[in-house]
Amino acid sequence: MTDRHHAVPLDPASMRKQYRADGLAEGELADGPMEQFARWFRQAAEEAGLVEPNAMVVSTADADGRPSSRTVLLKQYDGQGFVFFTNYGSRKGLDLAANPYVSLLFPWLPLARQVVVTGVARRTGRDETAAYFRTRPHGSQLGAWASEQSSVIRSRDELEAAYAELAARYPEGEQVPVPPNWGGYRVAPETVEFWQGRENRLHDRLRYAAEADGSWRVERLSP
Repeated sequence: MTDRHHAVPLDPASMRKQYRADGLAEGELADGPMEQFARWFRQAAEEAGLVEPNAMVVSTADADGRPSSRTVLLKQYDGQGFVFFTNYGSRKGLDLAANPYVSLLFPWLPLARQVVVTGVARRTGRDETAAYFRTRPHGSQLGAWASEQSSVIRSRDELEAAYAELAARYPEGEQVPVPPNWGGYRVAPETVEFWQGRENRLHDRLRYAAEADGSWRVERLSP
């Protein structure tokens, strides 16, 4: 029996997988990136049945250029961009206050697809934030108050005590006010890349790049 302390480590370089043969051609693309995103998002959510296809990796950098990444759920997308909500005092909130440039990554691995967005994040209006906050489950509304996101706490008990106090103050059915330091960001895209895995690592990478007149230029990138 192999001693678990002396087990041979897995070699990530050996984990090779041959991707699908069908790819992505320029003639198949929608006129704009948001329409193309809507197509792929529907396929990921409804046809492929991916778990949380709206999960995206949000990457930011602070004023000194130090990057950080985390997984966040996309809550809305439209012609103006991609929307997510968070605590403005979190690390990503502080990063975005100093440096509004952001990258979003949708890793739809079972489809051998990913979408990479770069752009500028701006806060949504308070009316839009409040409208979304009202749709959240009661517990999630309380959680937005209980957690000073990204701050150091002494223990789990401290967090649960704060939540319990809020639950007593705002019982189920009673309206919870929107936290003043919580709200949305809309990422206005400057580039949106659609990546489709292909055989022999000859992947398809088609990128929409924003032009000054509001139109989009489509570029093929070498894999």
